[in-house]
Amino acid sequence: MIKKVGFDNNKYLQEQSEAILERINMFEGKLYLEFGGKLLYDYHAARVLPGYDPNIKVKLLKKLKNKIDIILCIYAGDIEKGRIRGDFGITYDVDALKLIDDLRSYGLDVMAVVITRFNNQPQVINFKKKLEARNIKVYLHSATKGYPTDVDTIVSEEGYGKNSYIKTKNRIIVVTGPGPGSGKLATCLSQFYHDYKKGIESGYAKFETFPIWNIPLKHPVNLAYEAATADLGDINLIDPFHLKAYKKTAVNYNRDIEVFPVLRSILSKITEGHLPYKSPTDMGVSRAGFAIVDDKIVKEASKQEVIRRYFRHKYENILGISDEKPVEKIMLLMEELDIKPEDRKAVIPARHAVSGVRRKTKTVPQISCGAAIELKNGKIITGKNSSLMSASASLVLNTIKVLARIPDKIHLLSPNVLKNIANLKKDILGLKLDNLDLQETLITLSISAATNPTAETAMEKLKELSGCEVHLTHIPRPGDEMGLRRLKVNLTTDSIFPTNNLYML
Repeated sequence: MIKKVGFDNNKYLQEQSEAILERINMFEGKLYLEFGGKLLYDYHAARVLPGYDPNIKVKLLKKLKNKIDIILCIYAGDIEKGRIRGDFGITYDVDALKLIDDLRSYGLDVMAVVITRFNNQPQVINFKKKLEARNIKVYLHSATKGYPTDVDTIVSEEGYGKNSYIKTKNRIIVVTGPGPGSGKLATCLSQFYHDYKKGIESGYAKFETFPIWNIPLKHPVNLAYEAATADLGDINLIDPFHLKAYKKTAVNYNRDIEVFPVLRSILSKITEGHLPYKSPTDMGVSRAGFAIVDDKIVKEASKQEVIRRYFRHKYENILGISDEKPVEKIMLLMEELDIKPEDRKAVIPARHAVSGVRRKTKTVPQISCGAAIELKNGKIITGKNSSLMSASASLVLNTIKVLARIPDKIHLLSPNVLKNIANLKKDILGLKLDNLDLQETLITLSISAATNPTAETAMEKLKELSGCEVHLTHIPRPGDEMGLRRLKVNLTTDSIFPTNNLYML
């Protein structure tokens, strides 16, 4: 059974492309379109808006291909600190390279990369050299002098004027980046400033999916956005400027509302008072809210996303990646939505699987791990760790056997082969954890499939796990987490370490 759909991609593509083309017609020059959120692989949007294509934005750009240029921004500090993108587990500089490759696969080229707030960091200089060696044009922009209070300095040769002008060909300039704080707005305004100095009357607009401006403030979709940005402290608000100007409510978030007076002053200074926008909502072009076709489905999906974010932030907190504030924020959101962690259907079965391990093996709690998956038809399957494999590996094998209708008593992998691999890991390689993690298990399965038709049939079912819900009772080992990530499941975990060892492999 296929998951129910609450969002219409075709309607969205049509409305969104029309909205962007309408906006460019407001200006004689270019339109600098700041793309907020993720340009590709927007799995948050896909989870809260069932039916949403996570790559719909790049398909939108492909539709407008002959009218756009793309500029990619990355903050120098993110390169220096090795900031990591949570859904892929890769650093932002690597994500920028991946984004360029991915755009090329859609026939879209990045015209230039802008490294923002550059301060002569050695890591950043090396990154610049790497890009230039691949014939990618790189611009270095320093922090804007006077920002955010001294508008006279900002809008001068000492402010935006110090940044190199990026030459573009088309009228619509898409400015994107690997994450928040990449310097997209500053790059847009810097270009905007240079255009006006040249007598080109350009414009600026923002394309950001969340929060969705034309649905209620407390709609679960918008609360899920607050949960997703709990570490940034974003809060959704009624746009007071929009309410004052039009006597209509519209939803925006605190950072956009707070910066609007500054932005308005900067734009007014550059354009000598010719302002087309009366509110931050006016600046946006998103039409996502108009493509919601089943509000009930979207509400339920968004509640589930809030729960996922709760588990994610608890996990990051125990690893020392973040403090307790995001967890506390999400707990308040859950209370507001009248939901609890156990409302995620895979949670309780996973925990019950742990008790089964304890009764059977009498192992200590730290190494008794359970796992559960909710399939797209609602069926729950569980797995547990053993001396041969991890709970994640057990779960995946159990699941593909069910999907392939293979009797439980039939082994997909020979116990003797598993024991030999365990001996290799422990006795020859000297590893403490000798049971197989998920990645090792998948490789073993692929080898077995070469001579075992049953294993081959089961392996073909792996792709059906994409988009399913998985919960683990313990923090996964790297090989388990990466394996689940590559299977594209939606993973949550209880914040309990699977062993007393400080180093897990």
